[in-house]
Parts: sequence; C-alpha cells; structure tokens
Amino acid sequence: MKEFALIFRLKDITDFKPSPEQMQERMNWLAGIAAQNKLADKGNTLLPLPGSAKVVKPGNIVTDGPYTEIKEFVSGYVVVRAESIDEAVELAKANPIFDQVGGNIEVREVLRRD
Repeated sequence: MKEFALIFRLKDITDFKPSPEQMQERMNWLAGIAAQNKLADKGNTLLPLPGSAKVVKPGNIVTDGPYTEIKEFVSGYVVVRAESIDEAVELAKANPIFDQVGGNIEVREVLRRD
C-alpha cells in the first residue's frame, strides 16, 4: 500500500476559523479514514496562519509568509494509505471542506527513503 499526502488549501484567511460544528465534521471524516486503517499520519491538522511563516530562498534570503501574492494558503495536511492515487482522491472527495468553505485538496504520493 502506498502513502499519499492530502494537502488542504483554503482560498481565504477568513475560512481558517471553522465553527465547532465544522470542526466536528472534519474530525468525523478523519475518524472514518482511521476506522478503515488508512490513516498513516494525521500531521498537523491546522498549520499556523501564513503571516507567521517565513520562506528561505537561494542566497539565504528570508521573506515573510509564503507566496503573499496568491490568495490561497496551505492550512494543513494528513497522510493516508491507499492502493493508488485514485483511491486517495476518493478519500479526499469525502472531506467536508468543499461544502464548508470551498478550497481544494492536493493529493500527492509520499516517497519514503528507507
């Protein structure tokens, strides 16, 4: 079985503060994946606001926040186990983020160096 990172991106910083009900929906989605024994790493389900981040560029140049010229930002991630990227995509499609705030989920295979 392979591992895939589901990377959550929100389109607006105001979407970053879910209601308790929305958080419960997200936790139920995650619990469903865990119940199938497909949760490899729940990661940081919420990352700090992008304004508190730094980006290190070639030449040891450090700037505030990631990609401030775009509006969407990474809000969190989980790592799931799936037979294929198509199966990982199906897991991502069930996430309530789409009904709650829009945004998107990037699905990417995790390559392990063992």
